[in-house]
Amino acid sequence: MNRQPLTVAVVGATGVVGRTMIQILNEREFPVGELRLLASGRSAGRTVSVDGRTLEIGEAVPEAFEGVDIALFSAGADVSKDLAPAAVACGATVIDNSSAWRMDPTIPLVVSQVNAADLEGHPGIIANPNCSTMQMAPVLMALRDTVGLERVVADTYQSVSGTGADALAELESQIRAHVAGETPVASVYPHPVAFNALPEIDVFLPNGYTKEEWKVVTENRKILGMPDLRISCTAVRIPVFVSHSEALHVETRDPITPERARALFAAVPGVIVQDDPSEHSYPLATVAAGRDEIFVGRVRRDPSIDGDRGLAFWVVSDNLRKGAATNAVELAEILHERGWIRPAATRGARPYSSPDAAEATA
Repeated sequence: MNRQPLTVAVVGATGVVGRTMIQILNEREFPVGELRLLASGRSAGRTVSVDGRTLEIGEAVPEAFEGVDIALFSAGADVSKDLAPAAVACGATVIDNSSAWRMDPTIPLVVSQVNAADLEGHPGIIANPNCSTMQMAPVLMALRDTVGLERVVADTYQSVSGTGADALAELESQIRAHVAGETPVASVYPHPVAFNALPEIDVFLPNGYTKEEWKVVTENRKILGMPDLRISCTAVRIPVFVSHSEALHVETRDPITPERARALFAAVPGVIVQDDPSEHSYPLATVAAGRDEIFVGRVRRDPSIDGDRGLAFWVVSDNLRKGAATNAVELAEILHERGWIRPAATRGARPYSSPDAAEATA
């Protein structure tokens, strides 16, 4: 990688994902010359220890981005809508982890292993996908590129860390209450999540899906460049601290065997196949936690689809790392390595437009 040091800002630096971003910048030895940690006014002035140094949290305001090369945002959609354009105006390139910009047809939505080339045309803002989308897109890509995709049905089983620190604390307190014979109290979710499964993540939409489920539908279509992909999702919150698990049922265009599918998945960078039922070997949330890889197993034929064109399999990944922070840092690495940090217009590159937007203007 180009090792020229950069000024990097992390917005939402006190949150679970923001702290993970800082950790991964250090782990991957990203060339940070200056690290600016930014958060709301409530957290400004606090100090944190980063790689043996004591850094002060600054307030996330427009002027804080002066001189910043790359800004990693993980502070929610409202903050991103307000501050990301201001950061770009100051010369920073924003990699945003919220839902604010994902479906904007002029903003690339990128998974590092799938569509890194879309980064070239960025206008100053790049969207990081939803954590559930993130871990399924690389394995769906492997099928798209070989046997084609016709339909995807996804059921996600998502850990509470996807909601944040309050949800982590609530799950722990509910477990303690259960052990003590007390009634668990729910405030983050509408019902206790401990020893439960809640088929409600984010708000319900008029079509009956939750916003989380619809993100999986629309984001995969954009990332895979398949605006007409038939895809459906049910998203469930489960009492797991870290790592999301997914059951995927895929109809392919051409026949495929489970053996070939395993080989295709294993060939994707960052994907590990764990699939030996006789040894009880398959992806587990506890094993994926703290790792950057996407784990795939339980690969088998779906007999409900004719012509050997159906597969069912299980996908697990750490939602804080690959599902959010690691992918953001990987995108920053690609931008730095390829000289794409500045917006496309200033480099003479062709601006990005999503596949469906391109069709609309054709």
